[in-house]
Amino acid sequence: MTAARPPYEETPGTGAARTPAPQTTARPAARPAPAAARPAGPARPAARPRPATADDTARTHRRPPAGDVPPDPGPHPGPTRVPGLSDDDRVRLLSGGHHDPHALLGAHTAPGGGVVFRVLRPYARSVTVVGDGLRAELADHGDGLFSAVLPLPAVPGYRLLITYDTPDGRGVHEVVTEDPYRLLPSLGELDLHLIAEGRHEELWRALGAHPMVHQGVAGTRFTLWAPNARGVRIAGGFNHWDGGGFPMRSLGSSGVWELFVPGVGEGTLYKFEITRPDGTHTLRADPMARHTEVPPANASVVTVSRYEWGDGDWLARRAARPAHESPFSVYEVHLPSWRPGLDYRQLAEQLPSYVKDLGFTHVELMPLAEHPFGGSWGYQVTGFYAPTSRLGTPDDFRHLIDALHRAGLGVIMDWVPAHFPRDTWALAEFDGRPLYEHADPVRAAHPDWGTLEFDYGRKEVRNFLVANAVYWCEEFHIDGLRVDAVASMLYLDYSREEGRWTPNEHGGREDLDAVAFLKEMNATVYRRCPGVVTIAEESTAWDGVTRPTEHGGLGFGLKWNMGWMHDSLEYMVREPVHRRFHHHEMTFSMVYAYTENYVLPISHDEVVHGKGSLVGKMPGDWWQRRANHRAYLGFMWAHPGKQLLFMGQEFAQGAEWSETHGPDWWLLDPSYAAEPDHRGIRLLVRELNTVYGRTPALWERDTVPEGFAWIDCEAAEDNVLAFVRYDAAREPLVAICNFSPVVRESYRVGVPEWVPAWAEVLNTDDERYGGGGIRNGDGEAAPVRPEPTPSHGRGSSLVLTLPPLATLWLRRAGLS
Repeated sequence: MTAARPPYEETPGTGAARTPAPQTTARPAARPAPAAARPAGPARPAARPRPATADDTARTHRRPPAGDVPPDPGPHPGPTRVPGLSDDDRVRLLSGGHHDPHALLGAHTAPGGGVVFRVLRPYARSVTVVGDGLRAELADHGDGLFSAVLPLPAVPGYRLLITYDTPDGRGVHEVVTEDPYRLLPSLGELDLHLIAEGRHEELWRALGAHPMVHQGVAGTRFTLWAPNARGVRIAGGFNHWDGGGFPMRSLGSSGVWELFVPGVGEGTLYKFEITRPDGTHTLRADPMARHTEVPPANASVVTVSRYEWGDGDWLARRAARPAHESPFSVYEVHLPSWRPGLDYRQLAEQLPSYVKDLGFTHVELMPLAEHPFGGSWGYQVTGFYAPTSRLGTPDDFRHLIDALHRAGLGVIMDWVPAHFPRDTWALAEFDGRPLYEHADPVRAAHPDWGTLEFDYGRKEVRNFLVANAVYWCEEFHIDGLRVDAVASMLYLDYSREEGRWTPNEHGGREDLDAVAFLKEMNATVYRRCPGVVTIAEESTAWDGVTRPTEHGGLGFGLKWNMGWMHDSLEYMVREPVHRRFHHHEMTFSMVYAYTENYVLPISHDEVVHGKGSLVGKMPGDWWQRRANHRAYLGFMWAHPGKQLLFMGQEFAQGAEWSETHGPDWWLLDPSYAAEPDHRGIRLLVRELNTVYGRTPALWERDTVPEGFAWIDCEAAEDNVLAFVRYDAAREPLVAICNFSPVVRESYRVGVPEWVPAWAEVLNTDDERYGGGGIRNGDGEAAPVRPEPTPSHGRGSSLVLTLPPLATLWLRRAGLS
């Protein structure tokens, strides 16, 4: 049998350079027999094989190729007793099940005098302790254990000189390294206290992998929360993915494990090898990893941010006005497919200018936390603290956000705290038992998505998620978090049949733990991150989603209005001749418009899975479809609430979205015959946003009844809606929608009587947008004068020509 090739370890201060270092390639999956009970033959391999497990798949692809394995170095004596080390300690140490390896390894004062040195370095030919005036070779006790008792008055400063066989088996290689087991814990008591309390709001600074200098030694501190583990070891690129020589210590009742590894630095790949309660092993990515390999590879990466931000002015002014009283027009983007093939830095050169030109105020990014399957669009997260490496490094992502801010655009990111996938290298049964998920498998299993639900009642899990929300806002300057699937979190019976859920302590169906988590998350983010807004994707009538937590609400800033989206699209997909029977679908939203602070979303969910694109939903021929599309956008931008439009809909893409190729940009190519049709709608979106941003009536009083009044909500036979919006100074904007395909001549509309003349500031039938060009007056040059004829309960009225399938906006003539 041949011994595996010696792996490599960074020497202190060498950065990414690697020199050979110790590590074993095979260990028993269960506890081995005590050393005294094992038969000692004349020859024994340097490492014992162990049965393969499912968790081995993550490590085997990084094994040295067979051609690199040196020949067996020859007979090795059987294991001998290590001074001061019991058989039980030896077994637990070698099997990865010891909670305090620092008590066994390193240098310690011997009970009978002197200092005992113990080192665990599998594959080493010899280990020598070196220091000022000190050079002593340790005795080899087998299994990679070396020790000696030296006649010293106290523990000296020292390093380890480790000798390995070279890969060709013809020589030796020496490594000088610090001994990690001579160092004190590198995590402070305050951190441990806050973690134990579930109140560490900067959890990412305490857990995970952090390059640092500790007790004068350069290296990386590794920390992990795994309270059910019998033992934890670190495996990585620095030790050929076998953690036998790097066991971590348990830091008391906190459930945290820690090891400072000298010489390991930025860019190092690593995972945690966990010994489960039953003695088996599992290799896991770091839940707190801030950088990862590019999927499908899944190792964690030691990282340090060196990014220098340039958005100080943006951050200083973003909190000047609350989001619900500000212009808020959102362009939703699936970043990997917006321009397929571009990375974060390349996107930074194109996305900000494109969105700015369209007049949107914010970009919303579909989830960018690391996820193994691209087809999930980021909604099945395994790396909650790591931006996906598919598009670059974390600092590359910071560069993109900085570029958006410097262009005057806010950045909202989808955040997914409702569930996580079952991948065996990630969070599921992380340390051998349910940890991040509920212990009850029925409660843990999400009924729709094949994923697991978080245990919001466990303080450490709640802390993991609350700190994660803060992390994105503070470390990446995110301006808003759109929280996915809030409804599935709030209800115990969500998608569950009778008998598949248990009522709460009050007999209700509300998940009280999830409610407490959402309140804590919102309160913490708003306290720590001025100007950040949280947005709930919540599809039920839960009371108080956007009510402040101090008043009993969940504390979100905004909520997606799923009811408006469903009702209005149901109306628009109907042939105009049938719309009169469904008029209420366009007016019902105003019954509840002021119960929450709303966003009107035409999101990615509405243009996938056979639903077709927005323009593709519309009835009629191509001209009528585009006209319906334009009229609907005019209605949407005038309706109370903020706007969100998914990429591709701004130029009436005909095909539904696919993450494999993104928007059909070729539709805007001048060589395409129908290109003016698409450019016209993009121009309309630009002008909708421009007029919207300059008209406080359309956003300043979105959330109070004083900002809206119906003019006519009952013209079902005409397929006409008319309403007025007011700003804080009662300055009005009138919106009139004709959702029939006929021109309505001499149509009388009551208007506020104190306005002497009205200018048509937007008309979706404008020829520039691809419409028929039917207008009223000529803007500021020829405004429309009201008549003193009462109509719709108002003292004056306008007589207008309503274009077919069009929306008009009118406001006081003479306003800048």
